Amino acid sequence: MQGLVVVTGANGHIGNNLCRQLLERGYNVRGTVRSMDKAPNLDMEFVEADVLEKEGWDKVLEGASGLFHLATIYATSGDGQLILDTANKGTEIVFKAAAKAGISRIVYTSSVAAIGSSPKGVVKDESNWNENFSLPYTQAKTESERKAWKLAEELNLDLRVINPSGVLGGSFSRPTPSTDIIGDAMKGKYPVVPKIPLAFVHVDDVATAHINAYEIDEASGRYVLAPYQDGNIHDLLKRAKKLYPKMKFPRLGIPLWLLPVVVLQDWFMGLFTGKRLLTRSAAKSFSSGDSKYSSKKAEEELGLSWKSYDDCIHDTVEAYR
Repeated sequence: MQGLVVVTGANGHIGNNLCRQLLERGYNVRGTVRSMDKAPNLDMEFVEADVLEKEGWDKVLEGASGLFHLATIYATSGDGQLILDTANKGTEIVFKAAAKAGISRIVYTSSVAAIGSSPKGVVKDESNWNENFSLPYTQAKTESERKAWKLAEELNLDLRVINPSGVLGGSFSRPTPSTDIIGDAMKGKYPVVPKIPLAFVHVDDVATAHINAYEIDEASGRYVLAPYQDGNIHDLLKRAKKLYPKMKFPRLGIPLWLLPVVVLQDWFMGLFTGKRLLTRSAAKSFSSGDSKYSSKKAEEELGLSWKSYDDCIHDTVEAYR
């Protein structure tokens, strides 16, 4: 694939790393940010654009041959309606603008949140869809991906979707809820940690998956990226403690049946800090499933191999240092 490509949300964790890889492969890249002062330090073109505003997208996409749509809000708390609108309305606005601009191929960043974590004990793949809407974020990722597929059919767009699990690794302009699992633990915020199920993947592999999905003509459908699956947050931090024994990573884990106690403690601490790390709805969402996923399709069709679990941890730790 040749020519100009547009990356929305270029300052996000995945967006930043995707732009780096695209530039390394010789692409001409235009990235969108909501404010120019948030643009990462990369030698490429940046433009201000808001996915909730229809105006301006004709110019943003002018001359582009491809689109990577990443712009969204990744948060487990905050303004739920804004999270939903950014995902749903934003996808509709950008996809319609892309069709008008004559862009046919789009790579869309979804999440395993749209795959779902249930039923327990079953390995989930691209055929699964999330049915748990206790968190605005999981609802947003599920609804917006379904909307993306519907729009692709209506507008005759060649859509490929990437569904990453918890993304770790460096080169982020701002931390995410996934990287903050390690960042907060490094600061000693977790004397013990709940065994919340979560799968993980390195951001470099996520960026590579996006580009391969764009370049490989035969690529189609969804691609789950969850090489380090069937584990939980405690497993991750326990391994981090072995790699960095002098750091404040917790050794002890809390079973899921004790999560209500953790939620109460978090609520109490939030009275002083103004920040909630684990809401009741989030705890309910985490307790209802597991982190069993298959990444076989991505490996076979996109030719992916994975950075190691230790690399995921090491590169995240170094980014916080």
